[in-house]
Amino acid sequence: MDFSAWFNAHKPAASTRSHAFLAASMWTVVGTVLTLVGVRWVISSSLPHAWLFVLVAVVAGVLKSRFVLERSANRAMERIRGRGDGRCVGGFFSFRAWVFVVAMACLGRILRGGLLPRYVVGLLYIAVGSALVLACRKLWAGWYRLGADALS
Repeated sequence: MDFSAWFNAHKPAASTRSHAFLAASMWTVVGTVLTLVGVRWVISSSLPHAWLFVLVAVVAGVLKSRFVLERSANRAMERIRGRGDGRCVGGFFSFRAWVFVVAMACLGRILRGGLLPRYVVGLLYIAVGSALVLACRKLWAGWYRLGADALS
């Protein structure tokens, strides 16, 4: 039996707009959770002037969003639009992007394991999380445009 043919017949397919929704939702949820956990860890630490460090981490997130993640979000939307409807539901990111997601999750797990003090990990979480939350607006805008295109 040809696995490729079997998979194509049984894959969980989704529309282009569903792919955009899934990508935007993932960035929003992950970014929000990372930011909230990071803020909690930094604020609950005995770090003097913790809010100042939180602010610096958010500024780092703004810069990361602007100069790195917005381009990634635009590439993801181009990929989603270019692939069209009926593609595998997990294909809203490329294989390379999924490898990066897994690598980042593993790195987060390693950092939480005590490699660095919790407030330092919290600052990293705030920077990465706020960058994701800011950059996800590009994905949400693409999702919205896909719906507007369908109505016209």
